[in-house]
Amino acid sequence: MWQLTSTVRHYPWGSRTVIPELLGLDSPAAEPYAELWMGAHPDAPSRMADGTPLDAAIAAAPDELLGPVVSARFGPRLPFLMKVLAADRPLSLQAHPTREQAETGFAAEEAAGVPKDDPTRTFKDPFHKPEILLAITPVEALCGFRPVEESLHCLAKLQLPELMPTIAALARGGLRTAIPQLLALSTKRRESLVSAVAERAASFVAAHDPEFINTYRWAAQLAGTYPGDPGVVISLMCNHLKLAPGEAVFLPAGNLHAYLCGAGVEVMASSDNVLRGGLTTKHVDLAALIEVVDFSDGKVPVLHPVLGPGGLRYPVPVEDFDLTRVELGVDAGVLTTAGPQVVLCARGAAVLGSADGELELTRGQSAFVPAGAPLSARGPALLYRVTTALR
Repeated sequence: MWQLTSTVRHYPWGSRTVIPELLGLDSPAAEPYAELWMGAHPDAPSRMADGTPLDAAIAAAPDELLGPVVSARFGPRLPFLMKVLAADRPLSLQAHPTREQAETGFAAEEAAGVPKDDPTRTFKDPFHKPEILLAITPVEALCGFRPVEESLHCLAKLQLPELMPTIAALARGGLRTAIPQLLALSTKRRESLVSAVAERAASFVAAHDPEFINTYRWAAQLAGTYPGDPGVVISLMCNHLKLAPGEAVFLPAGNLHAYLCGAGVEVMASSDNVLRGGLTTKHVDLAALIEVVDFSDGKVPVLHPVLGPGGLRYPVPVEDFDLTRVELGVDAGVLTTAGPQVVLCARGAAVLGSADGELELTRGQSAFVPAGAPLSARGPALLYRVTTALR
């Protein structure tokens, strides 16, 4: 097993406190700390003690580090990426493709010679990107589409002539008709619509009208950050989700979502395929987005853990990753898994024991453990452990 040195991503929406405090740095920090990446993603791989990037080490010995089952299924690459995500401002509305969509889109853009750093490039790799977010502070998010009848009521309640085309499209053809209609609006019509929605939504909030109050509050706030962005109107048709610490949400391919605020442990299939649908200044590939987004409506379930080996496990319907929250006492427990694992210490100090000796992890430190390596751990400490779901 190896202690990891991992990369922090400094995006404008990040928090200046959560990740710095986790890492034992001065808080608040001078710049926002948005994400701490732990894994082998080629954009920012963690490094082992000798400075070797984890992706390079895995590529050199995939069967030894990943195990033959994982290596045969996913190739010489760690199939998951673990992050601490901390948002003080909303992220963009986005969706991720299925594996088949990613493979097809990536191959097409490669054949067309679109550079990977081109801002209009849509598919950066041939992999899907399902993900789970486990809240470590209260989290608010937009996740999937609320029932159409509810969306119609939410839009109609604003009583705005500017919204009538969207309401008509939604009533006539559902979300698959209404969302493209919004995204295709001219800049002038977008600005007029979003401004009217923000003003009317704010008036309902000011009047303390409880119906849709969080939805309207966020719409008004988002319009201030992203004036003229159709994502503000799309947010009215999305489920507004609140997660308490310890609760999680699983986001499958096609789910249109945006994290609004809060911090959590995020685990995803190791991919960089993001199709944006609003609340962004970046490129929106409308045709690809419509192909990828799941337009079915309904509530998104909050994911609660089940008791599993080593701790509280958050089961998801994919093979790429498996997340467990581990509360360690002073007595040693067994954390051996069949696949590779990345372990993050979030509280206290954990002593990991394996065939090559012991390794102490303090708060904010992480480690990589090869597949099948005997692993014990003692605390007191709180760990988040990610492995694959392959057995």
